[in-house]
Amino acid sequence: METVQPVSNSIQFIGCNDRRLERFENLFPLPNGMSYNSFFIDDTKTAILDTVDSSVTLQYLENVKYVLKGRDLDYLIINHMEPDHCANIVELAKLYPNMKVVGNATTFEFFEHFYPNFDLKPNYYLVKNKDELSLGQHTLQFVFAPMVHWPEVMFTYEQSEKILFSADAFGTFGAMNGNLFTDEMDYGEYYGDACRRYYANIVGKYGKQTTRAMKQVAKLDVAMIAPLHGPIWRSNLTYILDRYQKWASYTPEKPGVVIPYGSAYGNTASAVDYLAAELSKRGVEDIRIYDVAKTHPSYIIADIFKYSHVVFASITYNSAIFPAMQSFLDEMAQLMIKNRQYALIGNGSWSPMSSKLMGEFMANQSGWTNLADTITLRTTMAEDQKVTLNALADTIAQSIKAETVTN
Repeated sequence: METVQPVSNSIQFIGCNDRRLERFENLFPLPNGMSYNSFFIDDTKTAILDTVDSSVTLQYLENVKYVLKGRDLDYLIINHMEPDHCANIVELAKLYPNMKVVGNATTFEFFEHFYPNFDLKPNYYLVKNKDELSLGQHTLQFVFAPMVHWPEVMFTYEQSEKILFSADAFGTFGAMNGNLFTDEMDYGEYYGDACRRYYANIVGKYGKQTTRAMKQVAKLDVAMIAPLHGPIWRSNLTYILDRYQKWASYTPEKPGVVIPYGSAYGNTASAVDYLAAELSKRGVEDIRIYDVAKTHPSYIIADIFKYSHVVFASITYNSAIFPAMQSFLDEMAQLMIKNRQYALIGNGSWSPMSSKLMGEFMANQSGWTNLADTITLRTTMAEDQKVTLNALADTIAQSIKAETVTN
């Protein structure tokens, strides 16, 4: 049965949901599944914008056949060549051999990487940045957005209805639940954190490129944003645009402290709890504590995008940083997060190397400000070390207060 919904009188949503998928890109947990969005424009010429993941091919092809109602498909626009969006290009080409595949030079280079045994060159419709394509009543303008978050990415702007088909930008983790538009739901409650986690971990490294793309979007009269994952924005666009401005510039959304820690037997965890309690006594709000060996890094990284301060605490393990903490730091560093203030707590029973090694690691991270000397514990926190942790709590609280006043 088709699962088609109207976006407008002449544009339909023909995407699909996968609620069985455990991890996006075999990496990021999906407690609420994933949506794969695709859109059909019904005009003198017919057009589909992007396809979907191979996991939902049967449902997708049923949707395509339903909206075309026996007509031929004239154009397939490829905004993004990642497999969760391009997996059905070949299937559509087999069903509609006359369709033109619209993309840029990099799009077609990637197509030939993914499908070296399927020749679509006669069907290529090559476009350049700002090129336009008329379907009749609808005119599509192509706005290149390289590295948001792949090199070939482009947005498609439909001029008559002022809809921006934004590829992966402005999307989110999570399947959809019948409601197609953000104003039909409590978006912040259901998708707010998932949207941040999606941006931080999928797009987060490419802040400069996202900022550049946002400047291009600002030149357009956009009434609706239709991403490739998650619901469509037709009202309160400033909500998602403002969030993207902050995230792309690595600006914290609000003051707060994230404390990722690695602890084998609970001593470092106890010190972290002590520090968090002292921070709370000093009026610090929004403290988030995570055991890096238990919590998936994507959730911690999302909160580091959200909040202003971070305290990393780790034991020493085999004369190195605790493996789960080292793995977390490496993943965080790949995303090139900036504009955060941090402190370090190391621990070790006989050779507390984590303090030194974390210090060296963070010294190489651009745009991070060290708030205090590294605190080194020797297994259990000693009574006299309360003074040191209290001083760190004072420093963080004063820093947050100063930042709040400045903002």
